[in-house]
Amino acid sequence: MRAVIQRVKNASVSVDNNITGKINKGLLVLLGVEEEDGEKDLNYLAEKIVNLRIFEDENDKMNLSLLDIGGEMLVVSQFTLLGDCRKGRRPNFMNAAKPEKANDLYVKFVQKCKIYGIKVETGVFQAHMEVNLCNDGPVTILIDSKKIF
Repeated sequence: MRAVIQRVKNASVSVDNNITGKINKGLLVLLGVEEEDGEKDLNYLAEKIVNLRIFEDENDKMNLSLLDIGGEMLVVSQFTLLGDCRKGRRPNFMNAAKPEKANDLYVKFVQKCKIYGIKVETGVFQAHMEVNLCNDGPVTILIDSKKIF
C-alpha cells in the first residue's frame, strides 16, 4: 500500500462538479492498494499517517501530528501510485489490486483513520475526480507499507 501525504491548508475532491469531500487544515492522502496488500498494510499506514509529525510547533519545528493539531484528513483512492515506469514509456499497473479488493481495503483504511477521532472525508472510488488543494509548506511525504522507500 502506498500513500502520498500532503500537508494542506484546505483540500477538496469533486466528481462531476459536485464536491464529495472537503477539509480544512490537515492531510490529503492519495492512497494506492497493491494486490498483495492486507489488513497489516492498512493498519501500518493509518497509524503512521495520523501520528506523522509534520506540523510545526511553537518553535517552527515539525513536531506535531494530525492528532496533536486536531486536523482533518481527505483520502482519495489513486491506483496510479502503483504505476511501474521502469520499462517503456507507458506505466504498468499489474501490481495494483483488483477493484473489489482495492475498494475493500480503501474503505477499511478510512474506517481505521476515523477510529482516531479525526474528521475523514473521501473521494469516490473508481470515479474521475478533480482534487483541489492548498499545499502548506509545501510538505509532501511518500510512505509505502512495504517500507521500500
